[in-house]
Amino acid sequence: MTTSHLAFRGLLVLLAGLPLASRAGEPLIVVEDRGGAAALPYYEALNLQPRAGAPARPPIPMPQVPSTPADEAAMLPVRSAKLTPGTVAQRVIEAPGLRPFVVVGDDETSRAWLRRRAVALRERGAVGLVVNIETVQALARLRALVPGVPLAPVSGDDLAERLGLQHYPALITATGIEQ
Repeated sequence: MTTSHLAFRGLLVLLAGLPLASRAGEPLIVVEDRGGAAALPYYEALNLQPRAGAPARPPIPMPQVPSTPADEAAMLPVRSAKLTPGTVAQRVIEAPGLRPFVVVGDDETSRAWLRRRAVALRERGAVGLVVNIETVQALARLRALVPGVPLAPVSGDDLAERLGLQHYPALITATGIEQ
């Protein structure tokens, strides 16, 4: 698998998992529990010892924890070279189960499009990928246009390639791409 293929799959997993994030505080429902016993006593009974004469394994290095937590500001700016504001031709796709999402940028065309479609996007449960944006303040201004629609800064080059998309703003659903 290519890196771009893995990135696209990761994006789809992210989009599919967003509905689960809203349910994160709810307790889990156990469908079936067959009981069973822990395997630890069996491993302890083996009383495994290091082999004599075997070279000692070096300790596994622990990754350094960043001194400051990563936030959205660390992901900015986002520039998608393969996507620009423009007209998107409506077409049919087959992606059963895909949650509706929008591809937008920080430009007047995208802002006007978001203003016009804010209610419909919220009702559809759409999420937004902001593929060209410079600052946290610009991202906050876009979010203010569509309250209730999550917007995330994401490079859109791989997505553009896979969907044959050259322009935005666009709405991608399980059945089509439209503007």
